[in-house]
Amino acid sequence: MTRSINRRMFLQGTAASLGSFYTADAFSAVRAADKPNEKLRFAGVGVGNKGDGDISQAGSLGEVVAICDIDERSLDKKAKEFPKAKKFFDFRKMYDELGKEIDALTISTPDHTHAVAAVRAMHMKKHVYVQKPLTHSVFEARVMRETAKKMGVCTQMGNQGTASNGLRRAVEFIQSGGIGKVTQVHVWTNRPIWPQAPGVLTRPKPAETVPAYVHWNEFLGPAPERPYAPDYHPFKWRGWWDFGTGALGDMCCHTGNMAFMALKLAYPTSVVAQAGHVNPETCPSWANVIIEFPSREGLPAVQWNWYEGKKDGKNILPPESLVKGAGEKEKGYSVFFKDAKWKFKNGAKIRDVDSGSFLVGEKGVLFSPDDYGADSYIVTADGVERLKGDPEKLPRNNKGDQGQKNEWVQAIREGKPELALSNFDYAGMLTETVLLGNVAIRTGKKLEWDGPNLKCSNCKEADEFIHGTYRKGFELTEKV
Repeated sequence: MTRSINRRMFLQGTAASLGSFYTADAFSAVRAADKPNEKLRFAGVGVGNKGDGDISQAGSLGEVVAICDIDERSLDKKAKEFPKAKKFFDFRKMYDELGKEIDALTISTPDHTHAVAAVRAMHMKKHVYVQKPLTHSVFEARVMRETAKKMGVCTQMGNQGTASNGLRRAVEFIQSGGIGKVTQVHVWTNRPIWPQAPGVLTRPKPAETVPAYVHWNEFLGPAPERPYAPDYHPFKWRGWWDFGTGALGDMCCHTGNMAFMALKLAYPTSVVAQAGHVNPETCPSWANVIIEFPSREGLPAVQWNWYEGKKDGKNILPPESLVKGAGEKEKGYSVFFKDAKWKFKNGAKIRDVDSGSFLVGEKGVLFSPDDYGADSYIVTADGVERLKGDPEKLPRNNKGDQGQKNEWVQAIREGKPELALSNFDYAGMLTETVLLGNVAIRTGKKLEWDGPNLKCSNCKEADEFIHGTYRKGFELTEKV
């Protein structure tokens, strides 16, 4: 097992490269400029489950020339849709054999393979669309962000709520001071819904044989060697630390996206977590993570609260008496949880809320009862009002997954990476912050975070969880 890029060398190398951001010189600056009507050539790495839709949506905007998956069932199914696409089980072989014929890739594999596949592609000047969470580790998120800048490629992370007009409207509303200065964020989810703690705490008994349709070595990729068991593939991988990032990694890039973007958040100063059934194999049964952000750009410091899982059979949720806000002395209001429904003091009921977020400001609260931040309500002392209207400054989209692909392809064709709103410059920072929560869960300590230098100043044991290790043949070793 080897560590990827030496951190100091990486940071020094990328510092000199920042000036090259947004200078895409692959398809967007060459083929698109010379032949604007020529089709983009796509490849899909991971074409089952979420990857099924990702490569189909990209393919509707160009030509699919290659597909790759470790499961022959998914690969054969997709080959019926794209019979001219060449099939691969190993993305490394696909890059070597067909790299010159590929302009852009969708990468929709388990979390642990995202960065290894995407960084290699970006160094080949390929544009990449990568499913959330962007990476498996904090360090990989930094590598992805800085590599995209240096190579000048167009990128997008697959958190489709970013494309919704409702999210963009909420971002503008918060940034215009709609509820005043925001000092608290509360985000919660109904996940996990896959096997992990407390039901699974140890590795399963290995299967006697690996199914003929599963290419297990390629599934493991950079992860440590372990025998195959049906408890990992398909989909069940998400709750295992070696392959997934649990509920926090899976959902916070969705449910926390609107707040992170609206508040212009970046490096936090500290992260601390409480969690249940913490163990070295599977993600926790429940967790409450608190992330502190400093003041920035004239905005106040923010405390970010994350809630996941169940404790004693009950969902971990924001406190029943959540907020005291502007106008309380005159009229008063509170937000509370009862009978699985959020209600407000004036009797208004929104709907059942399994996942959502609160942004607590000096003038009121923005409440989004939505996984993607696409639907919001404004709560003040006067009552509850739905946030309506379309974004005024941000472009209108509202086409979900396909809308994200559309903006990514537009960015490629125009050579403007910023047109994809969840580009790695933004998504890398979001993912870095989210995955720090998992580091706090696994160490059980409050982490004092030095974001610019990518290190925890008070907890040496955090380092292995910040960086991770890589199996031979799947190292993250490309020079930046």
